[in-house]
Amino acid sequence: MSNPIRVVLADDHVFVRDGIKSLLENEPHIEVVGEATDGLEALKLVEINQPDLLILDIRMPNMTGIEVVEKLRSQSNFVKIVMLSMHESEEYVLKSIKAGADGYLLKGSSKDEFLKALNTVSEGGKYFSGDISSILIGQLTHPTTFSETKQLSNEEMMITKREKEILTLLLSGKGNKEIAEALDISKRTAEVHRFNLMKKLKVKNLIELSNKANEFSLL
Repeated sequence: MSNPIRVVLADDHVFVRDGIKSLLENEPHIEVVGEATDGLEALKLVEINQPDLLILDIRMPNMTGIEVVEKLRSQSNFVKIVMLSMHESEEYVLKSIKAGADGYLLKGSSKDEFLKALNTVSEGGKYFSGDISSILIGQLTHPTTFSETKQLSNEEMMITKREKEILTLLLSGKGNKEIAEALDISKRTAEVHRFNLMKKLKVKNLIELSNKANEFSLL
């Protein structure tokens, strides 16, 4: 039998730590070897326990999760790191990847997804849950390729897969109701995606949206 994946868990909320431990307790190939309540304690436990994997909350006292990642990488410590977040924030995803995290998992993910993320990352892969564009991940994890492409604004880099679907449907003449039906989402959700997309691209109508999409090859 192979050695278990040794995990340090860092989150300032005890109920979150207890929930994750409860989720992992029946997994013989995973062992929680340390628990931290803030960023500084996380750094100490990684140094002491030398875990295979660090599960790291983004928002913690004393030092944020992203700052912990930056500190570890600056010390040439390449422990595998999965970030935890309550929100599907592109800003956090972007900062996490740039800092050197190997995965990004939403709190509230199913047990199957949680285990898939831990196993994938521990085996040397990357795992990002949520509505995150594969193009975004590719650009961030392959900086050489990104730097050699046509210089684009941050708007295109931040477009999610879902927003690209919305953009395609909008430019094909679909309204909010038709978009909702096509994507199997509520009309209200479709409206929110449309509003966020137009705000992000700084456009006021479909003509400007079409021009921006063509200018930056968003589709």
